[in-house]
Order: sequence, then structure tokens, then C-alpha cells
Amino acid sequence: MEKNNWKQDFPQQDDNFYYFDSAATSLKPNSVIEKVNYYNRELSSNINRGMYDKSQKATELYEEARQKVANFINANENEVIFTRGTTASLNLVARAYGLENIAENDEVLTTELEHHSSILPWINVASKKKAKIKYIDLKKPGKITVEAFKKAITDKTKVVAINYVSNVLGYITPIKEIVEIAHKYNAIVVVDGAQAVQHFSVDVKNLDVDFFAFSGHKMLGPTGIGVLYGKESLLDKINPIEFGGDMSLDVNKESFGWKVSPTKFEAGTMPIAEAIGLKAAIDYLESVGLEKIEAYTKKLYNYFYKQVKDLEDIIIYNPNSDTNIFTFNIKNVPSHDAISYFAEKNIALRAGQHCAKLIHDHLKINSSLRGNIFIYNSYQDVDYLIKTIKEAISYFKNLGF
Repeated sequence: MEKNNWKQDFPQQDDNFYYFDSAATSLKPNSVIEKVNYYNRELSSNINRGMYDKSQKATELYEEARQKVANFINANENEVIFTRGTTASLNLVARAYGLENIAENDEVLTTELEHHSSILPWINVASKKKAKIKYIDLKKPGKITVEAFKKAITDKTKVVAINYVSNVLGYITPIKEIVEIAHKYNAIVVVDGAQAVQHFSVDVKNLDVDFFAFSGHKMLGPTGIGVLYGKESLLDKINPIEFGGDMSLDVNKESFGWKVSPTKFEAGTMPIAEAIGLKAAIDYLESVGLEKIEAYTKKLYNYFYKQVKDLEDIIIYNPNSDTNIFTFNIKNVPSHDAISYFAEKNIALRAGQHCAKLIHDHLKINSSLRGNIFIYNSYQDVDYLIKTIKEAISYFKNLGF
């Protein structure tokens, strides 16, 4: 079996802990931890405000992080806004663009696959503006197709709010084709990329997306840092939704102005240490190579899937996941009962609706167990997980489930 050469870089692990919850939050390598600690230990200064050396260094590192993110997704620096996460990024778009540009009877086109962060902001906008939320039909077992998108979009569609990768089923959405069609209808496309950037290269200019959001903590980076990419032409037109320090210009008693993007969207003290940590996370991913990571993790996923897909008492909802997410239940066992068994065996999985109730409704289930294979997992980890799944089946059968 192929040896995992990266496992040692992640100090959160030990020989008795098996982490398969990366779709929720990834582990952090030493290099990320060290960069965050460096800022806190050596600098701990604000950005854009001080002339002293530590503040200047902090500002330099913060903007280097922005440049790194811009290069990572092929954007311009002024198109990269730092936020506290994907949720904040998508809410910013809905509030700054949606509330100003959506009118009564307009349509927002989305899917039942969406994370709540992708859909709830637009439900809120639609309710305030008397617009309509419309859903693209999903192909079994829960895939977004170009054909279904073509049938759903109309001249009333103003916004398409959609994921690049489902956080429950792990399937990749044909974003490039969807964007091309949407633009023919003069609709903008807002993409939740939180489950995408850690798995494959994303080129926002090639995709021609209007807005694209993702989080550091799902791609080996710190919590509390997110990214919103927006086309320069759109960012220039929309107004900020937070007002305060550093973003403002020409303040007087009755009015004020603001700076250009990205600064106008970054009011107050930003997550400086976290941005520096995000750069380190991208450095790590690039030093290994996304293609190399995905090739290795796909082998592990295929190894796992081959051994569990035909187990009599397992229901797998996403066969042949594109991004190594496996979502399942043990027959007749509620996921929150099952997760207790796995937790006792030191296996980190997730139970519940994964902030995506609509796809569970679509699948006609209340909740599910979800795992994800990522860079720090090994064949030994997977073997232990398979063994524990089989033991869990027997355990709950003996209890009469």
C-alpha cells in the first residue's frame, strides 16, 4: 500500500485518531500553524495604520496573502476581498448586490443541493423584494446537469446561486457551461466554491464567474478567514455593507465616502493572522500539488468505496463521488445514534443534515453520516474505518435496530 508522506505534517493526528471530517474543517499543517504563531508572537500589530516596523511588516504579509490568493484562482488583486468565511462572502453578495438589483417577480435560480450559506441569503432577498426562488431539477442521485439548467433558466432569472461541489454528495457542477448560458440571459452567477478549491485548480477568469466564495479552514488554513472574488466591474458598482475604520474617505458630520475595492469591503480590523495562515496553506497545497493530492486521495476513496458499496446494511447516497466525500447511513439506525459509536472508536465523521436540509428532503431522509478522505488520510486509516463500519452494523443489529 502506498505510504502517506504528508501525514507527519499534521500535528493534530496521532496513532489513535482517524480524521474523516475534512468536508467540515480540514486539519492544519505545521507550516500554517507556524505562520499564524509568527504573526501573534512577533508582530501582533494592525495593518494600514502604523508607520512602525511591525505594522509595516504585518501590512506587507497581509497584502502578500491577497496576491497569493489572486494568483491561486487567477484573479486581480483588487478583485479579492477577505471575509470571515464563505458564509460572510455569500451574504455580502446577497446584501450588496441582491438587495439593490433584484426586483419584484425576478427569479433567483438555485438547487436543492445548496449549503444553507448559499441559499438562505437569497431566500431573504427574495422575501424582501417579492422575488421568486426557483430550483433546478436534479438528476439522480443528486447531480446538477446543463440540460436541467437550460430548462430552468428564463428571462426573469437575474441571479444563479449555485455550488461548484456539493458538501453532501461531492459531485462537481458544470460551472463553466452554466455561466455561459446564464450570461446569455444577462444573469449573474454566484458560486459557492468552499468544497472545490482544495481539490482542483480553479480559474475564475476562465470560468467567467461573477462572484466566487471559499473558506480557509476547508483548505488546510485557519478558521475565521474567507475569500470573496468578484469581477472588478461588479465590485465597482456595488456598495459596502459594513462601515467603519480604514474603508472610509472624506468623513464629515452628515456624509462620507469610501475607498475602492477591496478596501471598501474590509471595514475595521481584519483577520490578519488568518490571512497570513491562508497564504501558508496555499503554499503547502501548491508545494505538494493539487493533482498529486487528488490522485492519492482518489486511490484511497476507490479502495474504501469498493469494500463498502455492497455491504448489505449500508445505504450510500453518492456513489462514485467526484471529490471523495462519502455520505451514508446504516439501515434503520439514525445517524446521531450511529455517530456515537464511531466517536467512541476515535473516528471523526459528521452526522446530521450538514447545513443542507433541502438535499436530505430530496433524498427523503432525515439526516446522514458524512466523511471525506483528504491528504492526511492513509490506507491504515481507511482499513480501520471499514472495520469499524462492519462492527457498527453488528453492534446495532444486536441492539435490535
